[in-house]
This record gives sequence, C-alpha cells and structure tokens, in this order.
Amino acid sequence: MLTDDFGREVTGVRVSLTDRCNFDCVYCHNEGLGDTRGPMDPQDDEMRTDDVVRFLEVAEEFDVEAVKFTGGEPMLRQDLEEIIERTPNSMEVSLTTNGTFLPGRAEALVEAGLERVNVSQDALGAEAFAEITKSGAYDRVLEGVDAALEAGLDPVKLNMVVFEHTAGYVPEMVEHVAENDGLQLQLIEYMPELTGKPEWAIDIQRVHDWLAEQADEIEHREMHDRKRYWVDGGMVEIVDPVENPTFCANCHRVRVTHQGYLKGCLNRNDDLRPMGEMTRPEIREAFREVVANRVPYYGEYMIRNGDGEWEFNEEYIGV
Repeated sequence: MLTDDFGREVTGVRVSLTDRCNFDCVYCHNEGLGDTRGPMDPQDDEMRTDDVVRFLEVAEEFDVEAVKFTGGEPMLRQDLEEIIERTPNSMEVSLTTNGTFLPGRAEALVEAGLERVNVSQDALGAEAFAEITKSGAYDRVLEGVDAALEAGLDPVKLNMVVFEHTAGYVPEMVEHVAENDGLQLQLIEYMPELTGKPEWAIDIQRVHDWLAEQADEIEHREMHDRKRYWVDGGMVEIVDPVENPTFCANCHRVRVTHQGYLKGCLNRNDDLRPMGEMTRPEIREAFREVVANRVPYYGEYMIRNGDGEWEFNEEYIGV
C-alpha cells in the first residue's frame, strides 16, 4: 500500500467513468473539474472498459481496498455492469448515481458485484427537486431508490448537498430516512471553491448543532473526522471538507478522471497526471508519482495567514 509524505495510506480510488449527465444540478462541480459536460452520446475521450479494468488491477497491486464509480452519471455507461464484474474481487465496489437508471438495472449491477450505492436526492417533492437538478425525473429517482433496496443494496445512502437552496429541506430529509428502512442520509457541505457562487454557502456548523439537539446518539468516525447522528432510528452523516484540515489529513483516496488522468486532490487541477496509453507500467509509474505528490489541501496547500484567512502556500505554487 502506498503512503504519501504526510503518512496517508491510499486505500481507495474514485473513478469517474464519464462527464456526461442527464441532470444539470446547479451545484455540480463534476469531480472538481468544473462544468465540462458535453453531448450525451458516448465520447471518444472516455476511458475504455479495458483501460478502467487495467487501472483497477494495478491499483490492487498497491493493496487498494475500495473503488467508487462516479461521473457525471456513471450509469450512462452501458458497460458499467461489465466493468463492475471485472473489478478485482478484493475491492469493495460502490457507485454514486442520480438513480434514474437504477430501475431495470439495479439487480444486474448487484449480480455483477456492486455492494453499495449513493443516490443523489437533494429534496422531497418534484417541484423543489426540479429547481435544483433542472430535471423532471423526481419520481424516477424514487423508483431507483426502491429498485436498489429490492436488489439487496442496504443501506442506500441519499446524498444531499447542503447550501442556500436546500438547507430548509434538511429536517424533512432526516425524517424521511428515519421513516424508511434501508435509507441513510449523507449531508455534503457545499464547496464554493469548486462551483463558484460563494453566496450560496451556509455555515455547516448550524446543521451540526441542530442535529446534535435532535440526536439520540452521536458517533464520531475516524474517516475524515466525520460525525454521524442517529435521529429516531435514522442515520445522518455530515461530510464537511471546507476549511477543514482534519478532513484533509484523513483523506485516503486518489481520483481518476473520465479521460484517464490521476488526480491526487478533489480541490486541485494542477496535479493531474496522465497515464499515457494505459499500459500497466505507465499506470504504476503515474500512480506512484501522484501518491508521492499528494498534499492535504487545507492546512498544507492552503494555509492561514496572520489574519486567519486561507491563502495558497507558496511552497506549492508552480509545482
């Protein structure tokens, strides 16, 4: 297992299979790359099936334990079931999706080896959902969640980005997961540094404080220094990376873009490393290099100045 200069082992990889998406969510940062979405048809620059599998086989050599497939919308890839089936057996396989294609495919994905799924659901109710996603697929998403549960994916995590547009929906989403067996809620802090519109950001501590008042039990996870709140039997977890050195100090993932570039940090695009023609030696070399150059974003790449404001660390400028 590879370890960076800050003692962080790389135990997982997050692989984007496409930047195409059938939604147009107002907060989307497309795995930190910004709005690169193009036509809905398959694109020549997307990694081929064999390339993805070859990368994962090399990652297994470095004792990577888990892979999460993302996009865009990864289920726009018609070879997704094949990719999952060919993923090394030693890896836990998960998927993040908007859920619209789970009806009719969830069972096949589980048969292929899918173990966990995160479904994006930022609101309850078609109108509120459409305002955020620019999609009229609310009912289809609910069907997708049901299909995932019926296929044996338990729990199903609902991803909700918390920002000005959605903060008021948090209580009803907490109630929703408490009332429906098999669901968990993952509240994700809005990241203005990736999406722009800093005026949409809210103080995530307010959400922590409210949940702490409601919770019957609070669990503190080592991973990313996250907190889980148990409210009326429902589990709610907050992912809060913004201005959080502890979060970055506990990051154990490397990302792969849909074009086959390795990415050591979600927040950075100055560390992209191509894997060439995706041969095993090229992948090994690129993987080692990216891990060796990984830097915690907050607390290292970004540091506080004398006024307590975050600024770039000159040590890494131009590197």
